[in-house]
Amino acid sequence: MVLELNWLQWMIALATAFSIGLTKTGIPGLSILFIPLMAEYFPAKASTGIVLPLLMFADVFAVAYYRRHAVWPCLLRLMPWTALGVVIGFVAMERIDDSQLKPIIGAIILVILVVNFWFENSGRGDLFVSQNWWFAVGTGVAAGVTTMMANAAGTIVSIYFLTMKIPKTEFIGTGAWYFFLLNWFKVPFSASLNLITAESLQLDFMVFPAVAVGAVAGIVFLKRIPEKKFRVFVQALAAIAAIKLLHYVRTS
Repeated sequence: MVLELNWLQWMIALATAFSIGLTKTGIPGLSILFIPLMAEYFPAKASTGIVLPLLMFADVFAVAYYRRHAVWPCLLRLMPWTALGVVIGFVAMERIDDSQLKPIIGAIILVILVVNFWFENSGRGDLFVSQNWWFAVGTGVAAGVTTMMANAAGTIVSIYFLTMKIPKTEFIGTGAWYFFLLNWFKVPFSASLNLITAESLQLDFMVFPAVAVGAVAGIVFLKRIPEKKFRVFVQALAAIAAIKLLHYVRTS
């Protein structure tokens, strides 16, 4: 597989690896702009198997650097429902294809963005999150399904953290632990579907350095961006990602 890649596939694989590292340590949601390219220029299921080890490698950098900054109550509120979502996504893998799933993910992200925007501007965001358990349930299940089927849960979880009004360092730290645990939980399911193969791992090892470079760049970026601009940046990336995913309604 590795020897048969053309130059464009190599560039996409390297760009995706770099964006994954950058996403995990500094710019949440950026990788969703590149991960769909993997599905376009690699076989769809094969791309999922390639991306998962890259995510796990980047998780190690994020957890190592931000390990003391997790907001554990927020994390524990989501994890059980995310695990349920992974199981649902695993069962649905043979029933729903990418062209059906991606517009659904885009619509979910846009709805969460609108809800977050309304409650932030009405000053009721904290009340909304603390009193509505179903918001955590819905976010967790949606994240689990989308991460299992398309490695696209980052944006959904990012908007949830924004709604929780978590400061940027805790935002990244909580996300680091969340996805570190989640991606290891996904491994048996992905392996049983033969998504991870010897050939996909060979490619992963060759682009791991790009993940490391992206992770270091993300750490530098996070230190320099102000808190308010960080929130705006995450929301803008989420909106772009949602529109990109909704584009599949017209092209599929």
